[in-house]
Amino acid sequence: MQLLLAALLSIVLFFCSGCGNVFVRGVIQPGPSTINGFVSVLQITVVNGATVTFVTFLAGGASSTLGFCGDQRRRFPINQNVRTEFNSGTPCNSIVTIVII
Repeated sequence: MQLLLAALLSIVLFFCSGCGNVFVRGVIQPGPSTINGFVSVLQITVVNGATVTFVTFLAGGASSTLGFCGDQRRRFPINQNVRTEFNSGTPCNSIVTIVII
């Protein structure tokens, strides 16, 4: 009986999805991101009224530049290897942790 009910429900959902009236929504809540590298450039600027510190990391011959909320220059020493965990955001990323390696 349960198998028949499950099969019937599957068939109904299959045909309803063809009508365009069935919506499945969800939110994926990503965890913090991490970046490692030597700090090579720091730049502070204002983006949409918010102070943003842009940090350029060098790792494995490649560079990546990320913007962090607020004046974070003291937390990113030049020519130091730094691991930063952050939450992505707009117009800047929020720092979770910073470790000088």
